[in-house]
Amino acid sequence: MLISIGVSARHVHLTEEHVAALFGDGYTLTPKRQLSIPTQYVCEERVQLCGPKGELDKVAIIGPTRPQSQVEVTATDSVRLGVQPPIRLSGDLEGSEAIRIIGPKGEVHLQEGLIIAMRHIHMTVEDAEELGFSHKDYAIVVVPGPRSLVFDHVVVRVSSDNTHTELHIDTDEANTAALKSGDSVNILRINDKKIRLERLIAMFDERQLRIIESCVAHIVEEERRKVSEMENMLALLRG
Repeated sequence: MLISIGVSARHVHLTEEHVAALFGDGYTLTPKRQLSIPTQYVCEERVQLCGPKGELDKVAIIGPTRPQSQVEVTATDSVRLGVQPPIRLSGDLEGSEAIRIIGPKGEVHLQEGLIIAMRHIHMTVEDAEELGFSHKDYAIVVVPGPRSLVFDHVVVRVSSDNTHTELHIDTDEANTAALKSGDSVNILRINDKKIRLERLIAMFDERQLRIIESCVAHIVEEERRKVSEMENMLALLRG
């Protein structure tokens, strides 16, 4: 099945308390653009992130406010900031990295809350039923094209709030595979015994198939060599 892609740049989710600390008492975030997830939007406001080695300016805020503030960056951003955030799903913040957020009226020092977002798929209930996925199953995503690759260990998040099924990756991952928001990729369910060989083959272009064929041939030849060596050894032992 083909699904669409949403590419996420660095961004911040804030509590009401932290909005007030950064922008002033009683301040309300200003929606600028709706996201593909209907309940979320990019705000007009921007903040600065400060780490031990550097800063990131004009970082977007995603509304509405949340019960716990969270900052999502890429691995490249982490190097610039001088931090080592864990790769986590949104909301899984216990023991995550610290970060300082600076706004026009003040700053907030999060003791934990900085993560690199784990790649994931927001999936509708209907698609989950059709494809055989349950909430928090893992999928494989096959990316076609000149910078083709396979994303393994992709978490599926099934919810009745999802209006469509979409893969979310960060800008590092998107740049590696030459992807942009709106592009399409193929999705597979791990350990799906019902996947037909024809369907798998159709997901790869001719160049990729030649590479796969070569790899398989190498594995087969290596196994034959090992079997031959074992047979020779047994023959020697038997006299």
